[in-house]
Amino acid sequence: MPINLKCYATLATHQPENAAALSVKPGETIRELLSRRGIPEKDVAIFMLNGRSVEPTTPLKDGDRLGLFPAVGGG
Repeated sequence: MPINLKCYATLATHQPENAAALSVKPGETIRELLSRRGIPEKDVAIFMLNGRSVEPTTPLKDGDRLGLFPAVGGG
């Protein structure tokens, strides 16, 4: 089942070519997807699923839009 994955800022290097229709397994969690894609969970500060902040244990569903945001530093 496909989802749309968008990796922002410093996570953009992890953006897959097929991000608009990335295949995931039924019931796969965000954490499992990160592991499978080689994206270190510690590098992700915010998980946005369909416009809402969620935990990495959230299961993905067909057609979901997942945005991954790193921590922002500065001063």
